[in-house]
Amino acid sequence: MSKFSKKQLIDIFSELGQQLQNPNETLLDVVNNEWKYNAWFTAESVLKAIKAIALMLNKDDLGKWLDNYTIDESGPVKKVGLILAGNIPLVGFHDVLCVMLTGNHALIKASTQDARLIKTVLEQLTTIEPQFKDRYSFIERLVDFDAVIATGSNNTSRYFEYYFGKVPHIIRKNRSSIAVLTGTETTEQLYELGHDIFDYFGLGCRNVSKLLVPQGYNFNLFFESIEVYNDIINHNKYNNNYFYNKSIYLVNSDKHLDNNFLLVKEDTRLASPLAVMYFEYYDDLETAKSKLIEESDRIQCIVSSTPLDVSNQVVDFGKSQQPALWDYADGVDTMAFLTSL
Repeated sequence: MSKFSKKQLIDIFSELGQQLQNPNETLLDVVNNEWKYNAWFTAESVLKAIKAIALMLNKDDLGKWLDNYTIDESGPVKKVGLILAGNIPLVGFHDVLCVMLTGNHALIKASTQDARLIKTVLEQLTTIEPQFKDRYSFIERLVDFDAVIATGSNNTSRYFEYYFGKVPHIIRKNRSSIAVLTGTETTEQLYELGHDIFDYFGLGCRNVSKLLVPQGYNFNLFFESIEVYNDIINHNKYNNNYFYNKSIYLVNSDKHLDNNFLLVKEDTRLASPLAVMYFEYYDDLETAKSKLIEESDRIQCIVSSTPLDVSNQVVDFGKSQQPALWDYADGVDTMAFLTSL
């Protein structure tokens, strides 16, 4: 396997980022046809994911990120099995990126939901640097591996632990994201929060599924500010989820708010059903902070404009689906794990 200097790696991947800013005909063809395989992967959602990666792969951030690690390409190449999720487009790209940047070989078990997209992006990478063909391969069954990074649910994580527990591993479970409101948010901030809620139809672990709000919070401005997202109800699968949950609440006489495309319900749970936003009242910010700390191992990120001294990543409104290279899933440093193999 060919060796690259840090500068060469930065040049290669920043070039990929630049190319993804303006997808070529081959990639656009995949973008426009993904909905045939996965109805959630609309052209708009897929392009949003591609542009988020393009934004991530800039020279300054790549340099800043890689400066934190010692990458020894003179050592033996490790085969790292990657079991990728497929809930949103290209969600597994960062894991593939980390494996290839550390000089290892990615054995990619792609989700059937996302296999065409990740393959096309990696093929584009190999047109920039053909020798990267040696740094990944797609597999149907994971065998002959030195380490594993597996992303799944709380249920699948038990199987992952059983099968991969004897090799170095990162195993990810269900996580959700939460927003903390103070009641002083502007219309613009709440509009941006709409991106955190509705981008990718709310299917990502970085999508906000719950709000913490102060006692007596008035939801009127919240609903007015997110009204611009009402077109989401025209997506058939989202629409089905909305009406299914609405019918359950009506039959059970469950108290809830409804703006005709989002159901808002008071609930202590963190992960809400699709088309539903849970909320919980807090007495003061210290109480809210205690709730966040209590749920920290189930939270992916927190959306707030208020400084919060918590272990989870805190991002501003509208930024939950725009992670930087160093914003690791579940707060586990993937690069540190791979460079220590």
